[in-house]
Amino acid sequence: MMMMKITTSRFSKFSLFIVLAALFLICFPTPAESQQIDHNKFLQCLSLRLQNHSHGISDVVYTPNEPSYLSILRNSINNRRFMSAPTARPQVIVTPLQESQIPAIVVCAKQNGMQIRTRSGGHDYEGLSYTSPVPFVIVDLFNLNDIAIDVAQMTAWVQTGATNGQLYYAIGQKSNTIGFPAGSCPTVGVGGLFSGGGYGPLFRKYGLSADNIVDARMVDANGRMLDRKSMGEDVFWAIRGGGGASFGVITAWKIKLVTVPETIRLFSVSRTLQQNATELVHKWQYVAPSMPKDILLSLSAGPVTISGTGERTVQANFNSMFLGRIDQLLELLKQSFPELGVRREDCLEVSYIQSALYFGGYSVQQSPELLTSRNPEVPSAIRATRFSFKSKTDYLLKPIPKSGIEGMWKLLLERAPDMAELLMVPYGGRMNEIPESAIPFPHRAGTLYKFQQFAYWTQPEESEASLSWVRNFYGYLTPFVSKSPRLGYLNYRDLDLGVNNGDKTSYTEASKWGLRYYKSNFNRLVRVKTMIDPTNYFRNEQSIPVGLGRKNF
Repeated sequence: MMMMKITTSRFSKFSLFIVLAALFLICFPTPAESQQIDHNKFLQCLSLRLQNHSHGISDVVYTPNEPSYLSILRNSINNRRFMSAPTARPQVIVTPLQESQIPAIVVCAKQNGMQIRTRSGGHDYEGLSYTSPVPFVIVDLFNLNDIAIDVAQMTAWVQTGATNGQLYYAIGQKSNTIGFPAGSCPTVGVGGLFSGGGYGPLFRKYGLSADNIVDARMVDANGRMLDRKSMGEDVFWAIRGGGGASFGVITAWKIKLVTVPETIRLFSVSRTLQQNATELVHKWQYVAPSMPKDILLSLSAGPVTISGTGERTVQANFNSMFLGRIDQLLELLKQSFPELGVRREDCLEVSYIQSALYFGGYSVQQSPELLTSRNPEVPSAIRATRFSFKSKTDYLLKPIPKSGIEGMWKLLLERAPDMAELLMVPYGGRMNEIPESAIPFPHRAGTLYKFQQFAYWTQPEESEASLSWVRNFYGYLTPFVSKSPRLGYLNYRDLDLGVNNGDKTSYTEASKWGLRYYKSNFNRLVRVKTMIDPTNYFRNEQSIPVGLGRKNF
């Protein structure tokens, strides 16, 4: 096989997640330029209701006239596209220090006609956790990050403001044979991840994050603090994959921990078009989803430049986690995917906490404490640039033919290196065993893999062309992907699929995007929403609507 030296690229080890963790701080409008409303009544209400708490209003409230307001606002904006958006200007940011403060925040905001946007990690693809076209309050939960692990019971209570990295680190401090199927990006907040379904390297073995939640605490629109018993099974079903922001403010989750080996095997190998990438990607579609549930073999691809010649090509990166011995892994690959040519020296043997570092973009030799940072330095080995981005997502129910893959490469080569990326994650394993209706997330048996395409850009003038490119790529994929409806994923939210009409949204309008995310589970979500929040207080551009009569169900 001909080998070529490729210039350093982001496209390895799920490098997307480093991009999502990066922040690029640019100028905001001054407070005088933002929409002005009188939020004093909200503050007065909050001060009165919190006067008996150990922490008063001055410890948790930030308004636009305060010096620290912008730093708090910017701290968790993880898509530069929204950094200067006028809709990213809340009238108040509240950063509760205790769960018991949240009922007062909800009641006071509702009484004073202010919407709430709840932010856990700030990784919403469309920025809905920190933007709104109407007067709003951000409830930023980053202080609520306590994690209490019960090793004997194999459970943990995790507050919503904790991140994936903080959860992995806390588990690693207790045991090296316990894990949880959360996400790969260390800075993603568990609140959004869990409530949207949530997946990571263990999901073919154990299912989604939401499949492993056994209790939760939530504040509803009336300011009531509810747990699984008091909210009822319908609401508990809805918030595990249906998006918590439609139903209330989730404050904590009780999760069921899982077992992992003391030693985990990883590998990452890259192949260019000149190294048979088209054929390898084509076969990957048949192999990866049907492999045993102990292995994840994911795929990313993007444009790169060949060092020395300056020639542009596409590089495909095959990344794997295996929960078994290295000889078992090599034998499995020899039998099912010998063309990939994985060698023993391509593999790493690591602990579970080291695998979290690996998929987070760090070296496995670095300190696990890096996982606990909400705003880590970009790993020097990757040197990721900080981007604006737009993503589109699809589900594949059958393989794309080679001719279709070749067309994808042509479109990728329209973009400069680091300015486009494809991510493909195989399903199968445990995902085939869980019914579509178990939780709102419906993409189960019959799904081969999830497909994402990304456009990145660094300058505002590149925005229009980048958006056009990713939407054109999405159009190109139409013949190959799911149909009637064409499916999507809530945690990779896409407002191109449709948006709500404020508090007047009908079931018919919302079903344009709702059926794509949830299939028939959308109907049950509307019923639950109508029951728990009949005035539709908790709403955003893609929140679950309130039903208008039985004909909607």
